Amino acid sequence: MGAEVARELLVVDGYNVIYKSARYLARMDQTADGDPFEQARELLVADVAAYAKGRYDAVIVFDAAGNVSPERPDLSKAGVRLVFSPAGESADTVIERLVSEERRRPRAVTVVTSDNTIRATVGGVPVTRVSSDVLVADMTALTAEYERANAERQTQHMRLEDRIDPAAREKLWRILRG
Repeated sequence: MGAEVARELLVVDGYNVIYKSARYLARMDQTADGDPFEQARELLVADVAAYAKGRYDAVIVFDAAGNVSPERPDLSKAGVRLVFSPAGESADTVIERLVSEERRRPRAVTVVTSDNTIRATVGGVPVTRVSSDVLVADMTALTAEYERANAERQTQHMRLEDRIDPAAREKLWRILRG
């Protein structure tokens, strides 16, 4: 058997994407005690998981500075690795380090950010740079497609005769009629 080919790495600048989209900003909760970013992060993780499925190994990097709880362990949710920058280090630095490590392998990497500094420092082969707006537009299209397909399924008839092959249905009717 041949060696398994590593999937491309998708690195997402978490708060950069959240702040670029009304979709995520609408989930920010400034009124409750606790972390105002929690729901926005959860939605972003779900979106990135759907976007990456089968194509990318996904990592979302968040700046721990400014979080309610800056001591966040790195963890994984829905197949997406979450990395919070350590105290005293920016998410930009973590992203640059991740990209540099993958370049040495070599492994293809796509970085999603609209931060021009990161886009300038991580560019080049084999790194693809994508703006946050492009990811948000793709996620909006994926969500609309899912909602359309779900609505279509909801309107389908659920009777047995509607779900079986027409030829088989005809044979059954003939048997029933004798």
